Amino acid sequence: MTQTARDEHGDVTLLVVDDDAQHAETISESLRRSGYRTLVAGSGKAALEALEGDHVDIVLTDLVMRDVDGMEVLTTARRLHPDIEVVVMTGYASVEGAVEAMKKGASTYLKKPLNIQELRAVVEKVVEKQNLSRSNLYLHQELDRKYGFSGILGNSEPMQKVFTTLQSVAPTSATVLIVGESGTGKELVAKAIHRNSPRRNHHFIPINCTAMPEGLIESELFGHEKGSFTGALGARKGRFEFANHGTLLLDEIGDMPLSTQAKLLRVLEERCVYRVGSNVPIPVDVRLLASTNRHLEELTREGKFREDLYYRLRVVTINLPPLRTRQSDIAILIDHFIREFAQQHGRRIEGITPAARALLLGWRWPGNVRELRNSIEAMVVLARDPILDVKDVPEEIQQRRDGGGAPAGGGVPSMVGMKLEQAEVELIRATLAMVKGNREEAARILGIGERTLYRKLKEYGLGEIGKDGGGAP
Repeated sequence: MTQTARDEHGDVTLLVVDDDAQHAETISESLRRSGYRTLVAGSGKAALEALEGDHVDIVLTDLVMRDVDGMEVLTTARRLHPDIEVVVMTGYASVEGAVEAMKKGASTYLKKPLNIQELRAVVEKVVEKQNLSRSNLYLHQELDRKYGFSGILGNSEPMQKVFTTLQSVAPTSATVLIVGESGTGKELVAKAIHRNSPRRNHHFIPINCTAMPEGLIESELFGHEKGSFTGALGARKGRFEFANHGTLLLDEIGDMPLSTQAKLLRVLEERCVYRVGSNVPIPVDVRLLASTNRHLEELTREGKFREDLYYRLRVVTINLPPLRTRQSDIAILIDHFIREFAQQHGRRIEGITPAARALLLGWRWPGNVRELRNSIEAMVVLARDPILDVKDVPEEIQQRRDGGGAPAGGGVPSMVGMKLEQAEVELIRATLAMVKGNREEAARILGIGERTLYRKLKEYGLGEIGKDGGGAP
């Protein structure tokens, strides 16, 4: 055992559990010589106490003990510390029990009497497995921090502000107003808040205020009693009751009728609902989220939305930027949706050509992320080749019509009738402009290596574009 390995193992704590004190101490001493930090428990009960009080990475436990057996040590360890690894020791007569232990989460088992070399090898493999698992978890957390929050993607400055707010507000019970154009992902943000909150194990209930007729929305929200109106053949719980201890999203709340707004305000203040046709209060504990694509402040000035409800809802406001204002995120979303839909539909799609990518990058996306997502899904489903090309891009984007779908500012001009060399020049120029001269990012978006990009810049006399972080002209 090298000194380096000893130093690395010194960060790993093993709990040795065996009611045979001499056997436990022998194992512990052997592992200490390999550089591990070890704890010894002379019974299952002592092991449970150690798990409650000490930091333990790996448990090495006998399966058959007099008071608390190894199976209970295993289940308790996994319950208290989900990333803990457990190795069980067993005699030849109880191998079936060891197999059962592995079904319940044990990493592996060792037969008694133990071979010290085999013991050390098994423990080292378990440590490697645990380190890999923890590294992957850390990587996913870093990717979430950098590129998204529970499935929401983006690395642009506007989205980083959104993520910062989400990280602060999700663990609380604060009411959140989510504002953004249609297709920006307001419901996805609401779900992310719920999944990262203490209410995650209870219901997330969305209700679209636009889709509900005025005569039915109160029944949907608050419930009704039998006979309270024509067709009410029985009592029915409302969304507030279903969402009790969970989260309720009122989508497009700007379209809620004024009469319902007054009753909603009463629910928020009193924390109880009254079913339609009843005067009996029903206590509810619900976190309220609301979303809208309208300007509620303007609606309050026009008398179309209650001012007191508006201020009650906007405890925290999250403004979702339209996709056209965060162009650097489009490339990330394109790649993400290609992978997602290729897997979902069982299609062998290996990538996208620079020309097709350029068309997508230049589109204004009036329907925002929803439009981009649907477009990529259609491309993946209909593609005949493993590499998506211009012919796979939706026709309306290829035609580059004026109006809502016109190219974004700084986008690639139409390449129809343009010589191939000039089209490549314009594509490189526009991509560098989009990423503010970041050559590394431009090369990634174009699907070429940085050396290839540098060579083309020199070849086309564009060497100063992107140099030292400078933007393209």
